[in-house]
Amino acid sequence: MQADLFADEHDGQLQLASGAMLLRGYALAEQEAFLTAIDVVLESAPFRHMTTPGGYVMSVAMTNCGRYGWVSDVSGYRYSENDPQTNQPWPAMPSAFLHLARAAAAVAGFVEFDPDACLINCYQPGARLSLHQDRNERDMSAPIVSVSLGLPATFLFGGLRCGDSTQRIPLQHGDVVVWGGPARLRYHGVLTLKPGNHPLLGTRRINLTFRKAG
Repeated sequence: MQADLFADEHDGQLQLASGAMLLRGYALAEQEAFLTAIDVVLESAPFRHMTTPGGYVMSVAMTNCGRYGWVSDVSGYRYSENDPQTNQPWPAMPSAFLHLARAAAAVAGFVEFDPDACLINCYQPGARLSLHQDRNERDMSAPIVSVSLGLPATFLFGGLRCGDSTQRIPLQHGDVVVWGGPARLRYHGVLTLKPGNHPLLGTRRINLTFRKAG
């Protein structure tokens, strides 16, 4: 069930709920630095399709950078300091990533955000992300900062229970969503990505989510 947005949009900022904000186009000024940095990360830690604890292969390909990386396999969901494919530390988080994540969090009211993990997800048409909570992190006082690049997508933002109604929020290249505080454990997901062609990323949508994992 779709809910109305929490408030009107002003100057590219849309309050989605208490503790949650959409920043329209906030990452556009850093798009070139971000795309270059993503390519550098991928040289050491390429995209891969992880397996869920139930044995299903995720439709979204992903990798990580920072001190911790999120991994999934038959043993469960967790954070790891090493890439399981190489047993080497994940690539360092690029300075452009840190700068934008901290600045976006501050705009949304989280002024001391210091992320140590960045999940980089790659969506191709047909990929989706089911409603879920981000609860593998040790520090729940820190927000989540999510950056959208490439093809447009529809972000689902629900409540604290899986059956709560959801907002359907269209996201464009450069949009940033921040949620924390009372919104930190809200369910969220992404509807099935529709075919398209983005001038910089072609048929892909890349999403970066910054967390305080340790």
